[in-house]
Amino acid sequence: MTDTPYHWPEEHWRARVNTVRAGRRLCPPWPGGARAALALSFDCDHETFELGTGRSAVGRLAWGEYGRRKGVPRILDTLARHQAQATFFIPAVSALIDPEEPRRITAAGHEIGVHGWIHEVNGTLTPLEEAEALTRARDTLEQITGQRPVGHRAAHWDLSDDTIRLVADAGFLYDSSMMADDDPYELLTGGNPTGLIELPVDWNRDDAVYLLYNRTPPTRPTLTPDQVGDIFLAELDGARTEGGLCQLVMHPFVIGYRSRIAILDRLLAQARAAGDVWITTHAEIARHCAQEMT
Repeated sequence: MTDTPYHWPEEHWRARVNTVRAGRRLCPPWPGGARAALALSFDCDHETFELGTGRSAVGRLAWGEYGRRKGVPRILDTLARHQAQATFFIPAVSALIDPEEPRRITAAGHEIGVHGWIHEVNGTLTPLEEAEALTRARDTLEQITGQRPVGHRAAHWDLSDDTIRLVADAGFLYDSSMMADDDPYELLTGGNPTGLIELPVDWNRDDAVYLLYNRTPPTRPTLTPDQVGDIFLAELDGARTEGGLCQLVMHPFVIGYRSRIAILDRLLAQARAAGDVWITTHAEIARHCAQEMT
């Protein structure tokens, strides 16, 4: 097989496209006559943002620790003020570093989901390694919190050819790593239904795109917190207009600063003021959408 795409036969490029594909849109009427659903997620990478790359620079580990010490408590306080439930995707090693954190999260009524073992890149693992990391991470989070995760998000949103199949085989309810739609949809592998629901992500709805500072690779904040808030609110307004899902991804070591937590507060205040937004966990949205798969 030549490496030049121009020379690929049709059966090759069709097979690549069909490795994982979006199936039916799964967006039934929302409960209580709501016009939109709002799914807030927080990726608690913390120290594994550094460890998962194979590095362990002391300063960068401290940056991750900030998300644990300051970011998560501010997020939990903000959610509590607005009586809103959310989903926290947690690498298992993050949970093992401080087991009390995921316990506090679940005690407050929030969902936890799998986000890798150590925020590893799935594409670097063999299928056996990836399957083992997936089940070990899920079992570890369940042992720590007593809550069995039903949702998966690939670290770095990096999926191997096997990731979705492995997540389905492991019995998860949903994935939240892909970008084929704004609204929930059924996941297909090789053209066949997997039974998995996708709650899609997108860089446009991720705080790190706008606010992350990094030396390597060099990234700098591109927008102010107010501008990021405007984008997130525009996404919510669009979901209300279309009757769909507004799904957002945030990170405690990005959104959790004093000058930035107001983005979350403003978003929740306006969602509550609208009076027609269902704010709930990813798991609850997936369970609701699963009605269309039966």
